[in-house]
Amino acid sequence: MKNISLLVNGQKVVKQVSDRTHLGDFLREQVGLTGTHLGCEHGVCGACTVLSDGQPIRSCITFAVACEGKAITTVEGYADDPVMSLLREAFTAHHALQCGYCTPGMLACARDIVLRIPEADEQRVRIELAGNICRCTGYVGIVAAILSVLNNLRHHPDANVQALRQSLSTPKSASNAQDLKEKFTVFEVESPPLTAQAQPTIESSAAPITQSAVLQTASVKNLTHIEDTFDIAFDSNAVWQFMTDLPAVAACLPGAVIEAQDGELVKGRVAIKFGPMAAAFVGSARLEKNDATFTALLKGSGQDSLSQSRASGDVQYRLQTLGAAMTRVHVQLAYSLQGPLAQFSRSGLVQEFVRRMIADFGKNVSARLTNPDLSQALNAKAIHPASILIALIWSKIKRLFGGKV
Repeated sequence: MKNISLLVNGQKVVKQVSDRTHLGDFLREQVGLTGTHLGCEHGVCGACTVLSDGQPIRSCITFAVACEGKAITTVEGYADDPVMSLLREAFTAHHALQCGYCTPGMLACARDIVLRIPEADEQRVRIELAGNICRCTGYVGIVAAILSVLNNLRHHPDANVQALRQSLSTPKSASNAQDLKEKFTVFEVESPPLTAQAQPTIESSAAPITQSAVLQTASVKNLTHIEDTFDIAFDSNAVWQFMTDLPAVAACLPGAVIEAQDGELVKGRVAIKFGPMAAAFVGSARLEKNDATFTALLKGSGQDSLSQSRASGDVQYRLQTLGAAMTRVHVQLAYSLQGPLAQFSRSGLVQEFVRRMIADFGKNVSARLTNPDLSQALNAKAIHPASILIALIWSKIKRLFGGKV
């Protein structure tokens, strides 16, 4: 047990807690502030969001001892906050709450949007709200309430709100930065190449980039990474010629349709169905390739019109010659999701689903190379979530018994 001292809603609180006590439990059980609601307790739903030194944090995954000396603000402590005064009125006017369970966390997130992104439009507001789940309202009233506050502040600036925005944009002092350097070891991020061997630079029309530079971009976006391979019984030159033909590649990817092409830039859509979850992402992608090394990078992004979720990522592939008529295609996918579908992006089921899509893609490429006269896309067999779940469970059982089952 440790003694910690915090400033909670302007009042000094000194309590004894264990190292493993989360801030949400501390606020509810030891301080008696039950307005902080605990939902998923995994940092996903956002109901437990409070402010720590003015910044929103998930109290269900933050240890109380890590908040020593900090100013914590819960929904009970917003009485004198100028932004919350505007948000409370707007939430009421636009019917932005029903059961109210998500509202404390939703207000904390809304306050952050109003202060940090004064120029935000509806799309940006929805993206920023992606980490706060509401099971009642459908988000329409919440989004409308936040937009109304932003619009009112543009036409009628508030000096108190402006002061809060200014305080957020003020850089930390050099002394504070030095204190952080003394407390923490700083690691330089060095992204590994696609393989153990160094990869040569890939030339592009915009600017030369290297494989490591591409992966570094992916790492700072905190993307989900999936790697896989598939073999094709054709020589590398034939496979490479096919893999750099974007319409041909799209025809082998179930659900992908290219609607326009300008050189190495394409626009189109990708439809995905996983059990009850369906999405159709409309966007664009650009191919950057190196013919000499059989390496390529496809960078793209898109948005689902139904859920307003956004997807972005890189697909890197490299050909490895295994023989006169055998080629291995190494695929590395790095992607991120923003919006309501983001909660599914890192699950084992979805990652296994993507791996099966890659396997189906490899089969389709082989089929198209074998029969170039195929005039339409080859549809993969439907992938049922139950079969993936069974496969994951079976793989875990095999690992448990050393792969001998």
